[in-house]
Amino acid sequence: MNYIFAEKGTKMRTEFWDGAALMRRLYNQSMEPVCCQTGLTRTEMDVLLFLANNPEFDTARDIVEQRMLTKSHVSASVSTLEERGYLERNYRPGNRRTVHLRLLPASAPAVEAGRHAQERFFKAAFRGISPEEIQRMSAVFSKITTNVREILWEE
Repeated sequence: MNYIFAEKGTKMRTEFWDGAALMRRLYNQSMEPVCCQTGLTRTEMDVLLFLANNPEFDTARDIVEQRMLTKSHVSASVSTLEERGYLERNYRPGNRRTVHLRLLPASAPAVEAGRHAQERFFKAAFRGISPEEIQRMSAVFSKITTNVREILWEE
């Protein structure tokens, strides 16, 4: 059995890392037909779904930081989505420096299709796992994500 050492005296099976890679692969496969159907790139779909699923985060910078996407890909996607009438940029009164993004009604069919694909993915990936187990796992992954983000932002 393959193990890695997470901390002195603790070991974790490498299935954790393999599982993360497999989940990403399944998620990508789940989203591919939706992107083909809607004519959107994966990054464009990611931007739409991020804005729809996280209304408290509404800037390109939020998307870059939270989803760990490149600034250039997010910028290009935002421009394309704006051209297609899926979102608009706006400013808040008194702040002409920060551009806020808002989904427009034209984005609704693509968002709905993307959310449906996400739902199918999660139902398949978490089949047989209790809500309590999912909650515990989510808490642990949240801590791991916080640790990794802090380390990456220090660099």
